[in-house]
Amino acid sequence: MQKRWEVHSITDKELINRLSEELGTSEMLTNLLVQRGIKTYEDARSFFKPNLQDIHNPYLMQDMKKSVERIEQAIINREKILIFGDYDVDGTSAVALVYSFLKNMTDNIEYYVPDRYTEGYGISIQSVEYAKEHNFSLIIALDCGIRCHCEIDLAVQYSIDVIVCDHHLPDKTLPNAYAVLDPKRTDCHYPYKELSGCGVGFKLVQAIAQNKNIPLKELGQYLDLLALSIASDIVPITGENRIFAYWGLRLINERPRLAIESLLAYNKIIRKINEKLPPKNTVFVRKITIRDLVFTIGPRINAAGRMDMGRNSANLLITNDINEITALGERIDAHNNKRKELDAKTTDDAISMISSELEFKTKKSLAVYNSSWSKGIVGIVASRLVEHFYKPSIVLTLFDNMITGSARSVKGFDIHTALSQCKDLLERFGGHAFAAGLSLKPENLTAFIEKFEQIVTSTIPENLLVPSIEIDAEIALNQIDTNLFNVLKNFSPFGPENLQPLFMTKNVICMGDVRIVGENHLKLSLFQANNRSYFIDAIAFDLGQYYERIAKGEPFHICYHIDINEWQGKSSLQLNIKDIKFLNA
Repeated sequence: MQKRWEVHSITDKELINRLSEELGTSEMLTNLLVQRGIKTYEDARSFFKPNLQDIHNPYLMQDMKKSVERIEQAIINREKILIFGDYDVDGTSAVALVYSFLKNMTDNIEYYVPDRYTEGYGISIQSVEYAKEHNFSLIIALDCGIRCHCEIDLAVQYSIDVIVCDHHLPDKTLPNAYAVLDPKRTDCHYPYKELSGCGVGFKLVQAIAQNKNIPLKELGQYLDLLALSIASDIVPITGENRIFAYWGLRLINERPRLAIESLLAYNKIIRKINEKLPPKNTVFVRKITIRDLVFTIGPRINAAGRMDMGRNSANLLITNDINEITALGERIDAHNNKRKELDAKTTDDAISMISSELEFKTKKSLAVYNSSWSKGIVGIVASRLVEHFYKPSIVLTLFDNMITGSARSVKGFDIHTALSQCKDLLERFGGHAFAAGLSLKPENLTAFIEKFEQIVTSTIPENLLVPSIEIDAEIALNQIDTNLFNVLKNFSPFGPENLQPLFMTKNVICMGDVRIVGENHLKLSLFQANNRSYFIDAIAFDLGQYYERIAKGEPFHICYHIDINEWQGKSSLQLNIKDIKFLNA
């Protein structure tokens, strides 16, 4: 699929010149910083040296004081507290964090993770009934609750107070909870709006700690869980999230909790000298990054909720028992393998359905339904359809006499807003601009698909249906050296709104040493047509279709990351090419 290349231009020359002088950096590097919202020397200091002391006062969040007072009252009065969290990574890591902290203050505490299939997303009627039956008087709901009006009303009816800790967009009316912590509520003036659900939970813990004069450094032991949630929930790695991710990754690399160590070992990112020795004996093959959390740990934790019980993931993240961790890790990894098989088959089925029906070719959106698909993997399949067809996509299945599904969007199109315009046909929906969940009655399916397509067709600009690559700067190959790489390395941790810098170089030629490695990858050495004295090695994953043209000496443009290739104890600079455009394309 052809991609649009969008090169960021220098828009504020005066700012870049001033900041370059203050920082002693090149115009190109300063431009990269400005693109990331850095406009002062102090901004740059905070960016390159994230400091936990720079995080915001948790009491700036609406209802925080009220929440802390209620929790402390429950602890003093020995009330039973139920920690409730969603079954995905963000929810289970939030449960592990808040439960582990409060467990030090009270024994009258349990945690509850709903079953995806029998209870669904958010606070469930079953969980409220469980709380009543077992005499809980306080529920702390993490990563959910902002739209659970009926369930919270039932809790109130049972004289159970609910504190909602959520980060999703609220309705116009907030639920009737005792307190609602959500930086996205319109009357909340908390300075940073992009916290994960676990992040909101951490702010609650921070507030309680502050009230009890517990030093902030003692909360550092939970930052690995917070980094895991930030990575897996794909929230912006800016502001507080950047600070949390930085220190959480540092903790994972230096002193990983046994659960994280166990899950990383499945992907051979670490090797353990002895299965039952403490973490200090862990040997890392390389530094753990946000990407490792997203693609190694996140899917395994999610697999528990998709294929089995999300509670297993919470158990894994909470326990320190090596035997329990080993057993749970093996079970979760097995479920992840089954999930991958089911994901691949369902994706193939959905792509075949779309490719075989002519009506899909003219549509601006995709909505596919099959009553036999698993509810647990429809979100993954929707993401795969966006990757394949690059259209807003919804994957639906039948569960418990209700059609349920997940929606995923293309960059720049708010799918949550589109669904809100179909709410008359939906029983329930919620989520973000790029990802949402929904449910509807079977008799409304055809009308919903038609209306969703009408909304997308009338609102999405044509250019958003072509994938784009945002390029930070155009540079020459001879500008690339170890010093540049070392500076760029300090831009990490990378993630949304702070992606690894992507560069473009025009008119490059292969030296002749080009070959296909693996299934469809190119390994080559490049120089620019105007400077044949400087060359650099490169790898181009899944771009083997360009082999013949490159081998013939045809010049082309490249966009790429600058990486290090480590092989047999030696390290060298290497370009990781993301796309290729030929001059005469």
